[in-house]
Amino acid sequence: MTGSEETPSFRLAYVPGVTPTKWVRIWNERLPGIPLTLVATPAAEAYDVLRDGGADAGFVRLPVDRTYFSAIPLYTETTVVVVPKDHLFTAADEITVEELADEIVLHPLDDTLGWERPPGQPAFERPATTADAIELVAAGIGLLVVPQSLARLYHRKDLKYRTLTDAPQSQVALAWPEERTTDQVEDFIGIVRGRTVNSTRGRARPEATDRPKARQSGKGGARQKAAGGKPAGKSPRGPRGGSATSKSAKGRKPRRRS
Repeated sequence: MTGSEETPSFRLAYVPGVTPTKWVRIWNERLPGIPLTLVATPAAEAYDVLRDGGADAGFVRLPVDRTYFSAIPLYTETTVVVVPKDHLFTAADEITVEELADEIVLHPLDDTLGWERPPGQPAFERPATTADAIELVAAGIGLLVVPQSLARLYHRKDLKYRTLTDAPQSQVALAWPEERTTDQVEDFIGIVRGRTVNSTRGRARPEATDRPKARQSGKGGARQKAAGGKPAGKSPRGPRGGSATSKSAKGRKPRRRS
């Protein structure tokens, strides 16, 4: 369904850590008559917001229910471990999951990495949110593993983060309910994909009605072909393949009058 239920504004949801500024700026430049409204959404609630019509599309973290949503994967984030600024790990550029074995690693309820088994030693209880877990790291309760964008979002002067190798990674995607793929959604898809203002946005284009009809074959076509090549009409050669001028006439001297 395309364009039949468009709203006066385009509502774009986004989860913590995603910065939609660049795409919003391009939208405002290209479509100034259609306001774009941002909807900040917790990662765990993003798909419910889209399903319930609270936003037309959203920047979410995979996985996504492909039976209901369409999604365009955009990028994969680096995974990092957040530690107090005086922790031993700050002396290295990278940390392995194995090196976390003896550390208390916090595992918030809104974790976005989907561990089969979280690394390190579990805390006494799981923090409700990543923001709560950051506070516990600052208090020296444990460490926290998150996508780098979340470490930047919750940056504090008393905390540092280092890249964590061989760990799950978070993927960010643009998603929307497939049955509500409106023209405005198509417009935003084009912006995210980097299409120029003059390029197609993926909408179905009507067949052209002013396109000249193909030339018919037959005598008309033969005349057209003749016009493009040698002129039609008498052949420059005689009926038997000879020249139009008689061979016997060649070289004959004119008779002298007596």
